[in-house]
Amino acid sequence: MEKTGANGVFYVTTPIYYVNALPHIGHSYTTVAADVVARYRRLRGQRVLFATGTDEHGQKVFRSAQAQGKNPQAFVDEIAAAYQKAWKAFHIEYDAFIRTTNTTHVATVQYVFDKLRASGDIYPGEYEGWYCTACESSFREDELRDGNCPDCGRSVEHASQPAYFFRTSKYAERILRYLEDHPDFIIPRSRQNEVISFVSAGLRDACVSRRRTDWDIPVPDDDSQSIYVWFDALINYLTVAGYPDDPEKFAQVWPPDVQLMGKDILPRFHATLWPAMLMALDLPLPRQLVAHGWWVAPASDKTGLTKISKSKGNVIDPLQAAANLAHVSGADGDVAVDAIRYYMLREVTFGLDGVFSMDSVVDRFNADLANDLGNLLNRSLPLVHRFLAGCLPAPSGDLELTEDIEAARQACEQAMDQYDFSGALEALWALVRRANKFLDERAPWNLHKAGHTEAAGQVLYEVADVARCVALGIAPFMPYVAAEIWRQLGLEETQETMRWQDFAPGRTPAHTAVGEPRPIFPRIDVNKLQQAEVEQKARQEKSTEGLVTLAEFARVDLRAGKVLAAERIPKADKLLKLIVDVGEDQPREIVAGLAPRFQPEDLVGLTVVVVANLEPATIRGARSQGMVLAAGAQEPVAMVVLSPDCPPGTKVR
Repeated sequence: MEKTGANGVFYVTTPIYYVNALPHIGHSYTTVAADVVARYRRLRGQRVLFATGTDEHGQKVFRSAQAQGKNPQAFVDEIAAAYQKAWKAFHIEYDAFIRTTNTTHVATVQYVFDKLRASGDIYPGEYEGWYCTACESSFREDELRDGNCPDCGRSVEHASQPAYFFRTSKYAERILRYLEDHPDFIIPRSRQNEVISFVSAGLRDACVSRRRTDWDIPVPDDDSQSIYVWFDALINYLTVAGYPDDPEKFAQVWPPDVQLMGKDILPRFHATLWPAMLMALDLPLPRQLVAHGWWVAPASDKTGLTKISKSKGNVIDPLQAAANLAHVSGADGDVAVDAIRYYMLREVTFGLDGVFSMDSVVDRFNADLANDLGNLLNRSLPLVHRFLAGCLPAPSGDLELTEDIEAARQACEQAMDQYDFSGALEALWALVRRANKFLDERAPWNLHKAGHTEAAGQVLYEVADVARCVALGIAPFMPYVAAEIWRQLGLEETQETMRWQDFAPGRTPAHTAVGEPRPIFPRIDVNKLQQAEVEQKARQEKSTEGLVTLAEFARVDLRAGKVLAAERIPKADKLLKLIVDVGEDQPREIVAGLAPRFQPEDLVGLTVVVVANLEPATIRGARSQGMVLAAGAQEPVAMVVLSPDCPPGTKVR
């Protein structure tokens, strides 16, 4: 399927993000990359549809709302608004923000489910296996890692229930052939090889429904079932494109030109389940899937590096990082945001993992932005005011930096076509460094002093021309900074005047009156920064010693739990094994040191308080998935007991 002629739209997507918590650097990384792609394509004169949004169904979201004592719809409304606010602050300009609770999307999901059920690609069956609520994923016994989720390491719940299945296995060979015939379908190539291995190992039919809940999308004509959240989420890309109700829009938009995502959701979902669903619908596959690596940080046990994520409790807020950078540098807040955008896409080759560090952010800020780009502007534009009354001359004769500009543009285009953002920025910075060297070699201050004002003017014109081209090149990455450079050059910053085709030598208009120059990137004094950090850390440690913040306490998931059964653990004088209903599909097994004070039969029927998000542990051969609260310093003297009328799973605050 080819898009409709001149009306074809470049369609770029991010995954839609779970609203169980606020956005962090992983979400920002994907979304900034997609924004860069969209802005670049607009500069190239293309019509663009850039879509992002929020994934609002699933038990993980429902439980997060419960944990905060909120109505689920009010909870997702609040988080979705926070995402939109964050993306605006991060200079992200999307064209569509989809929410899976939108009625249009719900109707599309039910239409697709009905269509595939009618064709026989969705069929009823019986699900039995293990389910990870955190990942919203199902696993066979042999896929678990030490009895836990192989993706996030959390505990899993056993489930056995009627369900609908999608015939993913039916499309395994077809997916393999497609991968072999389209070697650039997945970027980087190493991820394509990973997916080929994943599919070759065998695809099983995907469970696409679960027992009916009040929060998820109902299965049409079956009140006993709700649609599985991943099946629901992937269909968002079709909803945005107008499927099935707006065929004219769909013809212009579909298929997506590029879908960006983190590497963890590539093999199981975007590169197998998603293509199989599209094949079953007889729709073209996306042109390319681009998977990036993770931002990582030193592990808490100092054994290596670990992913930065909500589940690890080590998230980085990129907007806070920008605020910190603005504070230590004195830069404009919007400049600091652009600097973080630049850092994320320059520091690491897209597709590889990278360590996020404020030290390296400062290094990049000083070296690349202050010393290189900032220096070029700070040295040249004031000379235009001093020597040329603030007005650039007309270019005359051959421009010496012509080949450098053309080489930078070509290298940048080639890198952008491969989603090599770091490579594109390196090509632009090679041009910046060349212009700085050119300024040193030609020394317009000496030319002017010697009376060669015209020659000095030509040098300054060429440097300003390079600055204009660099501003065009960085506009997708640093839109605020690019606009500020454009303003300082005395150019009108509009979508019509900033065009990629003008990334060419000699396109700066003759006799342009440059604006008032001002430093964009104040250099950071690293010594003062380090001292300030030491002092700030000392103040924090002194003020919070022994205290727990509200945010830290909010991470503890306390729930009401009804003790269904209790027994002693053999050869363990202090331990009892409890079976506790905490409001989930399956009761939990909890090992507690209550035996010195309580008989097992005394506990059965009690409604106790359970720490539900404690890391699971194996104790004396029993799998413990939580902790019950009791009073007593060394040994328990009393249980923390709730009213028997309190339903299991009720949030305790």
